[in-house]
Amino acid sequence: MSKRITRRRFVTSTTALACAPAALAGTPAASAPQERPNILVIHADQHRMDCLGAYGNTDIRTPHIDALAADGARFDNSFCPYPVCTPSRYSLLCGQYVHQHRGWTNHCTLAPDIETFPRILKRAGYRTKAVGKMHFTPTYLDVGFEEMVLSEQDGPGRWDDDYHRELQAHGLVDRNDLEDQRSEYRQKARPEYWDSFGALPSNLPRAFHSTQWIGDRAVEALEGWGGSGHLLMAGFIKPHHPFDPPKEWCDAYDPETLALLPGWTEQCLPHDLALSKGYFPNDKLSEPAMRRVMAHYYATLGQIDEQVGRMIAILKRKGLYDNALIVYTSDHGEYMGHHHMLLKGNYVYDPLAKVPLIVKYPGAREKGVVSDALVCNLDLAPTILTQAGCAPAPSMAGLDLAHDKQGRDVVFAEHRRGQHAMVRSKTHKLILDHTGRRSLFYDIEKDPQELDNRYDDAAYAGQRDSFIEKAGAWRRFSDLPDTYLDEWAPVIDQPNVPARDDDHRERIIAYCQEKMGEG
Repeated sequence: MSKRITRRRFVTSTTALACAPAALAGTPAASAPQERPNILVIHADQHRMDCLGAYGNTDIRTPHIDALAADGARFDNSFCPYPVCTPSRYSLLCGQYVHQHRGWTNHCTLAPDIETFPRILKRAGYRTKAVGKMHFTPTYLDVGFEEMVLSEQDGPGRWDDDYHRELQAHGLVDRNDLEDQRSEYRQKARPEYWDSFGALPSNLPRAFHSTQWIGDRAVEALEGWGGSGHLLMAGFIKPHHPFDPPKEWCDAYDPETLALLPGWTEQCLPHDLALSKGYFPNDKLSEPAMRRVMAHYYATLGQIDEQVGRMIAILKRKGLYDNALIVYTSDHGEYMGHHHMLLKGNYVYDPLAKVPLIVKYPGAREKGVVSDALVCNLDLAPTILTQAGCAPAPSMAGLDLAHDKQGRDVVFAEHRRGQHAMVRSKTHKLILDHTGRRSLFYDIEKDPQELDNRYDDAAYAGQRDSFIEKAGAWRRFSDLPDTYLDEWAPVIDQPNVPARDDDHRERIIAYCQEKMGEG
């Protein structure tokens, strides 16, 4: 297991070009400042790729995201670099793999010397803002956003953020979320939480549900846009568990009418259970419970889709939509029944590793395009920067999706603090365990649901060894760095950022204890 460190270490010495003419980065010449696109990045949490109408799901209703896909490019082989919230977010921001930026857990820091696309855009004169879930340590970590209005979920962020302060000001507490995310409350959670696998109506009024609250702040930010040179990143907590849409959304889907997603099995696979029994006991998951979870999961996505529609409507009304760069993606996927499992935390199977990725470029370019290129969320930082006329930092490992149309031969991912490495081509997949005893190899063409492990099959030995060689050339288990953690790293300078040396955390923790005791 990686050891956390709190001293600042400069592993990378590369310094990014701030915003040079894009021709220096091998791309077309930069636009004039007045023509720079506004940029909207919409980031969901734990969104399984095939849970969108645009990706062929006929049960779910996501008309606004589907329309965005029709206006842009949809990537069908899009992968996350690490299926955990914070590591994946840091990779998206800086264009580096997790073993490069060293953010292995949800409690880690992106080192101040690592370049990010918001930081480069800010230096280039963009006005940069983030709303919603960012999951940083410290909570308001300066990664290049001038302003941050936050709604966090787990970790110390929920004791610091704007959202929970507002809940407290209105005498509210997010009971379901505390039971699901905080061990001190989960240990004594209500029976209905366990029986439903976290699929419950929200205890909050709709206006204070995190999705609505984040959507409202995103809308407010977009209403303030005029002209060009704006960046907004809107991060939603959902559809991450608990699966608790507002009461008004709970009956949006009839569980009995939903088709179970590809990969559902009647029971857990022995090697999956041996690795992890699950955040909820996967072996206790029944089909009726699975359908209830799906109905609530789809409802939370429908609520996000509604917020996406609000944002796009504002851009169209203000005449800013056509020249905007808009991205929709997620930090990682969700099993949602695959191999009889929920959530994440097991092997990096495709429903966990694959994420929706929709990019609406400025103008009419790439409209209605569907790409099967192997891409990764590391590609977003260089893609966003080149669209803004900025040169990506030399440290950024991703591709420019607008110009590198072929993608890559294989895509990589890491998991379990780097002890698992994934190598995925369009036809085959290796999940390499650091001990070698739990490694898996799949023929994706013949076995798309990853049910038949061919790691020890002599017929696949040559292909397996080739993938092992690719993994070793990419990174080695013996070279994995420690987690980088600095609780006192620089934060943004804004009035909504609480002091780090006062008692605000103790006060809100005591408030939550009092409110939870009333239930």
